[in-house]
Amino acid sequence: MGNQLVVYALLICIGFVYLYPMLYMISTSFMSRDDLLDTSVKWLPSSLYMQNFIDAAKSMNFWSAFGKGILIAGLPTICNVFIDMVIGYGFARYDFKGKKLMMGLLIFSYILPSQVTMIPTYVLFNKVGIQGTLLTFILPALFGNGLNAPIFILIFYQFFRQIPKVLMEAAAIDGAGHFRAFFKIAIPSAIPAIVTVVLFSFVWYWNESYLTELYVQGLATKSNWVNLVVQLKNFDASFETRASVGDTATSLNESVRMAATTLTILPLLIMYLILQKQFVESIDRAGITGE
Repeated sequence: MGNQLVVYALLICIGFVYLYPMLYMISTSFMSRDDLLDTSVKWLPSSLYMQNFIDAAKSMNFWSAFGKGILIAGLPTICNVFIDMVIGYGFARYDFKGKKLMMGLLIFSYILPSQVTMIPTYVLFNKVGIQGTLLTFILPALFGNGLNAPIFILIFYQFFRQIPKVLMEAAAIDGAGHFRAFFKIAIPSAIPAIVTVVLFSFVWYWNESYLTELYVQGLATKSNWVNLVVQLKNFDASFETRASVGDTATSLNESVRMAATTLTILPLLIMYLILQKQFVESIDRAGITGE
């Protein structure tokens, strides 16, 4: 009983640490300027003031940035899933010369800080003429070098190792070749790992602001490929421009900033709520060790 109380107390404390900023953000986003200036209003606003979300959406050009954000995160994620699955399957099911060396390089590439390769990658993209386009995210993903691709390859590698060898041998006896065994047996068995990789990859691409500005938007070209996270990063400047001249209370309205932040993370929250069951099951099954 005592141990359970300690565990519950720790879980409550950890949950509070994670939930407090989100609850504060949501509560503040619905407050009017009068509520912000009223010291008696702490957590519950006097009314649900929706104008904050309207102002934030206009300042962020929400629907345009939302649609582009879906493409910026979704297309590389699709490439990431399929290519990393193929690579992970190759490492898990086949023995070949140099396999250990390649696995070592894979792990090293994950440990290597991204800042080391950032400038050479930027120069390379400039030389091949894809700077300021979605290809800066899509092409690396197609070659197994997408955002955090090594960890996805290792997830698939570990999962495909769990598939019993007798199952693959039985498929070979029945006349299934390498490709047929991969598409008919390996992929259906790897659904939990696929769900895990899809969610993590999409969230990481969605939240990536610096590389999106550096590669996709482009420092020199400044293309129109911006997502909600980039818009949020530049929110203060864009909102002050839209605010009326001399209206300090409007330009410094904390509620509008919190509303902009809520709008930015809202798609991820909705996606998680919809896929919560599949996500938890995927994490559980992807972590089970094989025979």
